[in-house]
Amino acid sequence: MAVNEVARPGKDNDADALRGLAASIKAWGREIGFGAVAIADVDMTEPSRRLQAWLAAGRHGEMAYMANHASLRADPSQLLPGVVRAICARLDYRPRDDDEAWIERESARLDDSAAAVVSMYARGRDYHKVLRDRLQKLATRIGDEVGSYRYRVCTDSAPVFEIELARRGGLGWRGKHTLLLAREAGSMFFLGEILTDLPLPVDAPVADHCGTCQRCIDVCPTRAITAPYQLDARRCISYLTIEHKSAIPEQLRGAIGNRVYGCDDCQIACPWNKYAQVTSLADFDVRNGLDRARLIELFAWSEEEFRRRHAGSAVLRIGYERWLRNIAVGLGNAGSSPEVVAALRARADHPSALVREHVAWALSRHAPLSPCGRAAGGEG
Repeated sequence: MAVNEVARPGKDNDADALRGLAASIKAWGREIGFGAVAIADVDMTEPSRRLQAWLAAGRHGEMAYMANHASLRADPSQLLPGVVRAICARLDYRPRDDDEAWIERESARLDDSAAAVVSMYARGRDYHKVLRDRLQKLATRIGDEVGSYRYRVCTDSAPVFEIELARRGGLGWRGKHTLLLAREAGSMFFLGEILTDLPLPVDAPVADHCGTCQRCIDVCPTRAITAPYQLDARRCISYLTIEHKSAIPEQLRGAIGNRVYGCDDCQIACPWNKYAQVTSLADFDVRNGLDRARLIELFAWSEEEFRRRHAGSAVLRIGYERWLRNIAVGLGNAGSSPEVVAALRARADHPSALVREHVAWALSRHAPLSPCGRAAGGEG
């Protein structure tokens, strides 16, 4: 996204005017559909130090962009010369028609090995465009008020410390799973920012309210949360099913279960998500029945069907090959049945070596039962 500057008549930047402008920005943000808006400073010295240590430990896995863009994260002025503030916004994504039993329903799907579980945030329209469009509307509304100012709209595709900025601005605190948590909204939301040269008054951070709870740590299937506030992406199911481009490490495949795109386990387990808000936006309505889809059903999609059904969805970016890879793992973890085996055998000669490898692994999990009643050569 390019740096923007809009023409305006002059306006004094005195303290009272800036406080009034900050209050107006928050009100405009709510009118546009954001759950909350806050303002933070942009000194990234300490989070940059933590990032360097995380990168040095190799915990970013195949996400080379994390290292390549580390200097941009450390110095937002490289993204917007003269930046002094970040206007941070929260956009809730629970579907409009979701009910209060959503946690129980999601937990039940995780326990149903035939279900294909897609992370809740990815069941509707790709959030990048939805979030960016609304941030741009807010930025334009600010320009209507103040005239000329410099700004840059950022979603998580831009190299900024979005959780740290939101934490500083008081939108929430960083939970032990490393996500942002808000008392009134849990963690089921997206974050976006408008970097700006407007010297707006900053908001105060809020206290950490995790206490002694560590349900997110205990529930993680692959033990990716290695300690409070510490995540090893190489073990994270969201990373493995979305960012990881090569073969999924065999020792982690069983723990992935039926999760075919992302993972919500740490969020489902978090007590604060009983306050997660439903969105007002139709963009995040569930598409393609992804809240009730079955593994066999999705595995049968052709590449054309995959592209057509996921048009405008975040899922599309992993591509068809990784889509099949992920579902093959899910089928390997599903209960044995003739239907599951037949679905896997239908892909056994797939042109992709990556798909073939994961299909072969899955089929090995459904080997014929031995006389003692256990799967021969498998884990049972």
